[in-house]
Amino acid sequence: MATPRDIDVLLKGWDFQSGEVNARLVKARNGRDVLQMRIDMGVLQLETELRPDGLRLHGAETYYDYLVGEVIREGDLFRLTKEQCVEADREFVQYYHRRLCWLSLREYRRAAKDADHSLAFMDFVREHSPDDDWTLSHEQYRPFVLFHRVQATALAALEETGPESAISEINSGLEQFKNLFARYDAIDQYPDDELVRRLQEMRENVRQRYEVGRTLDEQLVEAVQSENYELAAKLRDRMRHHPPESHTDTAAENRSLHRPG
Repeated sequence: MATPRDIDVLLKGWDFQSGEVNARLVKARNGRDVLQMRIDMGVLQLETELRPDGLRLHGAETYYDYLVGEVIREGDLFRLTKEQCVEADREFVQYYHRRLCWLSLREYRRAAKDADHSLAFMDFVREHSPDDDWTLSHEQYRPFVLFHRVQATALAALEETGPESAISEINSGLEQFKNLFARYDAIDQYPDDELVRRLQEMRENVRQRYEVGRTLDEQLVEAVQSENYELAAKLRDRMRHHPPESHTDTAAENRSLHRPG
């Protein structure tokens, strides 16, 4: 009897849902973990470590690693060839799919790790791109990748150390967004950007759900901006002597911090 070559067993009972990321972590026949993503008319299977397709092109762990090695060999004037651009795009797409899977499965640290890979690869592309058009074709997705990274690190922090750490991660991410807009002389677009607003909403939702006041980080920024250096010194001292989970204010604490003397 011939071995079945269709994927009917995989698709049975696992319907495709348009507009949703439907992923699962399963055991392969040799015992290794693999990710599967349900797509229209099929399934994507991805490795959980290194390149999602499991290949080691030119012996390197990732194609990005291989290209970094090429720069070391050829020097900073290295420019990507057409073929290398195609291979780079393959890796970008693979990491995008796996990042979506990790987010869907609430594996937030692993999602952040894959986002870091893509952001580092984007930095490399910007430095060694063959032309501006190809650079822009990738830079246009940087805010989206950055959004995923901030979202993932904030949710991981929420699970691991609490809401104050999550708020801190979001604020750090918003600062990165602000720097990104400034780099492209578009800082005036920052307040109205959809991804920025979604992160701000996420921060305030965390604040309301867990009844968190302003974190010490936020209070410190406000004190420095208002040139209240005495208060800033007190806040820094408190941050040095208290664990991160206590880095929020209450009404009584806030009054004591702002009391003269």
